[in-house]
Amino acid sequence: MPSLPLRAYPIMQHLTIVTTGGTIDKIYFDDKSDYKIGAPQIGEILSQLGVAFQFDVIPILRKDSLHITQEDRALIRSTIEAQPSRHVLVTHGTDTMVETAQELASLKGKVIVLTGALNPARFQGSDAVFNIGCAVAAVQTLPDGVYIAMNGRVWDPAKVRKNRDANRFEEVRN
Repeated sequence: MPSLPLRAYPIMQHLTIVTTGGTIDKIYFDDKSDYKIGAPQIGEILSQLGVAFQFDVIPILRKDSLHITQEDRALIRSTIEAQPSRHVLVTHGTDTMVETAQELASLKGKVIVLTGALNPARFQGSDAVFNIGCAVAAVQTLPDGVYIAMNGRVWDPAKVRKNRDANRFEEVRN
């Protein structure tokens, strides 16, 4: 059976990754019994997986998303606008990921996918690698726009919310 092309867009050769912190990059400090935002993990993860495209990682924040301000969102937006790459992946904390995605919704000429993790990437059983994989697939196959890749789904930021009690993303029902 012949395979059908996924989309009519050129193959992604380069991915720009903007990191903002969040649980995906948290590390545990045993002496303090505390979590801190560490260095971005996504570059190491993609390198270990041997991806067949070039990427660069632009770390702009190391914050829990509950502490991201409107000024931070403006920085995220201006950083993305300044990139020549059409394909942009943003790692972000899950608590306010939807708000940041909605702030980016008016950007044109780019495919922007936000992802994160409910458990730190350094932890056994973390959802980080799975979410990153979903986000990388999404950024290559979707039309221009802003999306969220979490829990094995690609979401429209206008129609999703994080259910903190269930610790997952779900569709907003009108």
